[in-house]
Amino acid sequence: MTISDEQVTTSAEKFSQRGIYLLPNLLTTAALFAGFYAIVAAMKGYFEIAAIAIFIAMIADGLDGRVARLTQATSKFGAEYDSLSDMAAFGIAPSLIIYSWSLAHLGKLGWLAAFLFTAATALRLARFNIQVSDKRYFQGLPCPAAAGVIASVIWMGTGYEIDGKLISVLLAILTIFLAAMMVSNVRYSSFKSIDFKGKVPFFTIVLAVFGIVAIAWEPAEILFMVLMLYSLSGPCMTLWQISKKRRQRLTDHKHK
Repeated sequence: MTISDEQVTTSAEKFSQRGIYLLPNLLTTAALFAGFYAIVAAMKGYFEIAAIAIFIAMIADGLDGRVARLTQATSKFGAEYDSLSDMAAFGIAPSLIIYSWSLAHLGKLGWLAAFLFTAATALRLARFNIQVSDKRYFQGLPCPAAAGVIASVIWMGTGYEIDGKLISVLLAILTIFLAAMMVSNVRYSSFKSIDFKGKVPFFTIVLAVFGIVAIAWEPAEILFMVLMLYSLSGPCMTLWQISKKRRQRLTDHKHK
């Protein structure tokens, strides 16, 4: 089945008449810009700035969808644009930065590990776009979280003046692990069930304040700890559920 020039023209005219929503797509563009700037900074050897740029991209990416839903400005164009932006900011950028800072010292293994991360991000995004699943969970590690782990490691390493060559093997293992988690069927909490517009206990606000203070005090370390725990939460939850089912089966078998 082929698409005629007339159909393409008609589709383009309809798109032109509808236009695109400004605010959410501006935020998506900001995320894309931050990811591109991270690559440029890494090429110039400013790895700490590159890592921070990845986190700026994460903030912009987290806001664009929420702004679109709050302003009722969701669109097919916005969803596709967001995926392309995510691929650049959370797939290509972290891979190139970690390769330049550390994995390049491993030769072929280094760039293959970086490529695995990039390919896993593309596959993760493609699956997410066509998948209808429980909104409470993500299937596979979200690519912004994986990119955040990479960025926080680089941020910490440059802050402590660690030579990336010394930990290149560990980072290769970490990169491959994150890639595997992105394309896995392991479930991760999406936190979409949290009602940010509703009332919360006073103690919740106190915890939030302490969290902000902790990040401001040691941002790289706290962000790495939080994101790494989240990355491990999926397989840990899966193993716990498997163990629970096995115990339940043994109990049922004994009762029989």
